[in-house]
Amino acid sequence: MTRIKRRRRTKISLFASSFRGAHSRLTRTITQQRIRALVSAHRDRDRKKRDFRRLWITRINAVIRGMGVSYSYSRLINNLYKKQLLLNRKILAQIAISNKNCLYMISNEIIK
Repeated sequence: MTRIKRRRRTKISLFASSFRGAHSRLTRTITQQRIRALVSAHRDRDRKKRDFRRLWITRINAVIRGMGVSYSYSRLINNLYKKQLLLNRKILAQIAISNKNCLYMISNEIIK
């Protein structure tokens, strides 16, 4: 019985079928690009979490600063923790975009 040598190559080339040029044709460059793509995917999954957190903080801060001159995002979060309100940044950002009055009401209740 003969050995089957191409099974692994076809499996790898299916992964790289959308790559351009030699990156989708040559076995050695396919494996290099595959490793590189998987490393980038792993790194960017963590990066995406950071980017969304920054976006939420920016949105909340923009709405909060519109309320008053002396009020800021950091004071809002600090007061939330003091009052033990469990609202995360994602929910606060959605409230800030959809209904600013609701965020104003929340912050006024916290200040009291």
